[in-house]
Amino acid sequence: MPVVQVPPAVLPAPVQARVRRTRWGAGSVEVKPGELDTHYGLWSSGHTGDARILGIPSGRELLRIPCFVPDALIGWGQTNESKEIMGTRPDGSLEYTVADTHHIHASYKDGIYDGKYAWVNDKINARLARFRLDYMICDKITKIPNIQGFHGIFPDKRDPVDPAINYTTRVFCGQEFHVPMPNKGADMTDNTKHHCLFTCVDAETMDVRWQARIDGNCDLIATSFDGKLAASNQYNTENGVLYPEMMSAERDACLFFNIARIEQAVKDGKFTTIGDSKVPVVDCTVEANKDPATALSVRVSVPKNPHGVNATPDGKYFICSGKLSPTATIIELQKVLDWFDGKLDDPDKSIIGEPEIGLGPLHTTFDGRGNAYTTLFLDSQVVKWNIDQAIKKYAGDKAINPVVHKLDVMYQPGHINATNAETIAADGIWMAVGNKFSKDRFLPVGPMHPENDQLVDISGDEMILAHDNAVRPEPHDFVIFKREWLQTKQVYALDDHPLALKDPKDAGVTREGKKVTVRMASIAPTYMPIEFTVKVGDEVTLILTNLDKVEDLTHGFAIPEYNVQFLVNPLETKSVTFKIDKPGVFWYYCTNFCHALHLEMRGRMIVEA
Repeated sequence: MPVVQVPPAVLPAPVQARVRRTRWGAGSVEVKPGELDTHYGLWSSGHTGDARILGIPSGRELLRIPCFVPDALIGWGQTNESKEIMGTRPDGSLEYTVADTHHIHASYKDGIYDGKYAWVNDKINARLARFRLDYMICDKITKIPNIQGFHGIFPDKRDPVDPAINYTTRVFCGQEFHVPMPNKGADMTDNTKHHCLFTCVDAETMDVRWQARIDGNCDLIATSFDGKLAASNQYNTENGVLYPEMMSAERDACLFFNIARIEQAVKDGKFTTIGDSKVPVVDCTVEANKDPATALSVRVSVPKNPHGVNATPDGKYFICSGKLSPTATIIELQKVLDWFDGKLDDPDKSIIGEPEIGLGPLHTTFDGRGNAYTTLFLDSQVVKWNIDQAIKKYAGDKAINPVVHKLDVMYQPGHINATNAETIAADGIWMAVGNKFSKDRFLPVGPMHPENDQLVDISGDEMILAHDNAVRPEPHDFVIFKREWLQTKQVYALDDHPLALKDPKDAGVTREGKKVTVRMASIAPTYMPIEFTVKVGDEVTLILTNLDKVEDLTHGFAIPEYNVQFLVNPLETKSVTFKIDKPGVFWYYCTNFCHALHLEMRGRMIVEA
């Protein structure tokens, strides 16, 4: 089997240096004992409100990263650090305890993932979470103002204002549900005054930079590799409330945003605000953007109720899928830019292909060899089709059939992604398909069936189903990339936390009135101090530093009857604050197996009446 350069030689030299040569051919899905998976997968988790880290091709779940909802394993939502990230009410309780994660994407440099960040959205409560991929933790959550139904997200791949900045500086977020603006009780039944917003969040600060008022809604988001364009497919340009209204138009749209122009408009003060929010809001409605010379956005017409928009790895096209049309739409990005520059009289002339591929097309991924793979929800299939062949057919060569192969999947597939496919270095080895139904594929477990993530070998001309992987509902979206692109840290740095205990001699108890601070260290197999005394009515803040430096030596900390349990990894520091409301002796102990004397690793909190 020939050796193939991945990606092709057209890539910039810095990228070629980061992408090794590989052989086409997926090989076995078996990852034998002592071997590692070749790829990482980042999965959103749906209603459990977290993210999942999978190994590919094995499909093994390696980690869950909590973000939007409490997690009892590590104490997320209980420690002071996690509550500060999640957000609390004045009484200290969590602001939200439910979530619905949908789309997960990672940060870029030179058009491929840089291993720095990933983001996932909470559709229910309009929140965006960021993960640090070195420690695999959530470090920031932003509540986006003015919106409801926060669906699609995508980071930019470079900064369009300064071409020298070839990495992610912003994350774009879509609003799916029309609401009054501000949504404070007025205009609730006057749908003509309901709108949606396209939002830009700063990748580093996680502050909302600006919003754009639009006609219709946002579904999924895509960004161009040159950083100039972001887009959202729109399935409800009618601004309908009931589903028949949302299906009345024969064509909907893919809405393109000229990022540099929007940023300049904000800089020039050409914006308004909504209600109490200070976020700049620019006007991207159709009526306000008819002149290409000044337009901030433009619509391209696509068949009714599209679902999904994806960027091809060569940076030339966006693909919209039809959902209620058996077609996909190929939009040439340079032609969209030509419209903004006054070189194209009709934005719809940027459509250069509309192949008929099957029933219920939803999402599309790519193999880096010119082929697209689209899920067909109604056909329960994935279709492989050739982009160049589809363009030639649209140009007039009716004898061409762009469809290469179809594969049955089980059942009703939604999201799809291939290895490295959201980058310019798509390697065409594996492809994952997220199926919403499993029916007869696994042992019956009652009315609530698992879902089915299937892995497909796409290294050859025909797709080959490799294995099924039962998953707890409802994972949504995912990206898969080479393991070499991610370098995680196995041990924390003490300086990561300002309250870290650096010397066990500094462990102890201090009191200021009713407020008690307990500074504690864990070194297997003991805590320091191994005993402390407090009184009923005290408010205790317990700060624990794990001073073990050995990789994988994680300690737990729990106190019975006080609802305390959390984990600390090597050299990590966490804290909890709780009220003392009952006298007695309460053993604190390590909840995570750490040592031959793990059961002996404990101490006592003595509470005086």
